[in-house]
Amino acid sequence: MDSETLKIARALPLFSSLSDDDLDCLSGAEIVNYREGDIVVENGAPAEHFYVSIEGEVSLYRLYDEQEILMGVARPGVFMGEIFILLDMPWITGRVATPQAKLLRMKSEDFWRMLGKCQTILREVLRISATRLRNLEGFSIQREKLVSLGSMAAGLAHELNNPAAAARRSSSYLRETVERLERLTCNLSREFGPENWQHLLAAETMVRKHCEAIPPMSSIERSDREEKLASWLERNQIADAWKLAPTFASAGLDSDTLQKLLDQLPVETRNDAFLWLEAQLSLHSLLDEVEEGTGRISDLVKAMKSYTYVDRGSVQEVDIHDGINSTLTILKHKLKGVKLETRFAENLPHIQVRGSELNQVWTNIIDNAIHAVKGTGNIVITTHSENSHIVVEITDNGDGIPRELQGRIFDPFFTTKDVGSGTGLGLVISHRIVADGHGGEIEFESEPGKTVFRVRLPLRLRPSLNLLKDKANQDVASGQ
Repeated sequence: MDSETLKIARALPLFSSLSDDDLDCLSGAEIVNYREGDIVVENGAPAEHFYVSIEGEVSLYRLYDEQEILMGVARPGVFMGEIFILLDMPWITGRVATPQAKLLRMKSEDFWRMLGKCQTILREVLRISATRLRNLEGFSIQREKLVSLGSMAAGLAHELNNPAAAARRSSSYLRETVERLERLTCNLSREFGPENWQHLLAAETMVRKHCEAIPPMSSIERSDREEKLASWLERNQIADAWKLAPTFASAGLDSDTLQKLLDQLPVETRNDAFLWLEAQLSLHSLLDEVEEGTGRISDLVKAMKSYTYVDRGSVQEVDIHDGINSTLTILKHKLKGVKLETRFAENLPHIQVRGSELNQVWTNIIDNAIHAVKGTGNIVITTHSENSHIVVEITDNGDGIPRELQGRIFDPFFTTKDVGSGTGLGLVISHRIVADGHGGEIEFESEPGKTVFRVRLPLRLRPSLNLLKDKANQDVASGQ
């Protein structure tokens, strides 16, 4: 290190207390100049350098779902990069925010040598790093929850929109159908006698029962049936044959059945009678669609209430399957291409847990499994009891976690997902909920083609865990 660099380094707070004998620990340091807008280090870059700001400012950004979030600003005298070297994790983006910046830069190997030689620097770096890591983790956990909530809300909105739109569309057609049915009923009442009404109503009842019993038809079978019925209707001079044929085909009717009804009706009423029958069948079909759509909305709302455990205490006796099923309902928009299988044990005892927290565990692990199978593979969820514990296993057939990375899977900020698509805190949060919050265990096994996450929970929550949880909540509330 030249004398000018040494002089500048000695003026920095981190190095001001160094004795002349300790100056060699700064060997390898160099001064680098940047202009405004320059990228000091790219998001996701390996932790290869340690920096100390001499002049200017460097803004630090973290990428969350392709959105840059400002995490802090390194002003003169502030050092940065130590967390990434200590944890061997990729960098977040560092960008010069002032007209120019001057930084002292050290390679990671020189940084480690400095810590080994200079105890004062080691203590200061570890002290500041611990505070930063705590703040970064707290911020990232809140951000993780917000990102998860936003993703879940978007998925839920999509799932709600489909049945809501279908129900609204059906109700619109329903109004038109009722008005048409009223008009046809008035027309027929002027021509029909009691016996004619009896034949028509009997035909309508028979057709509705027949609808419930017919097996599903392929598109080709339906098209062939529609074509035959349309030809028969036209031959018998029934108006709007192309409108009536699809409804009659869906009901499973054939020309023989329609011919029997035709023979029982006065010639002058046949056209209105067939239109009336089609309107009746459409009416019931639309009512079924409205019921299905509103039922789906009701199920989603129920699942969301169950997922969040609204209006229930922090600790509940729950059926573990209810929480898993609610989670699967919330994540349905992500599971569309996945082959999902649930193997739930029968008569599984209820478990004492914090339901909303535990559902976050299922969300994190299942979401990771969906990512692992790239949205098109197989996921199996199994439950069973074992020595006064409930065990939940979530298995996917993705590529697996590389063996060299498996030891870090529960480390804060470590993720196997692409840069910017994961915070590396999902499994950290899940581990804390299971182990610290419930006295359980979470473990995994992984190889190419099979990854299993196993969550083991005791049937009863220890009273001490409740006290610890309450104390933690009080500390958060008081800002400690």
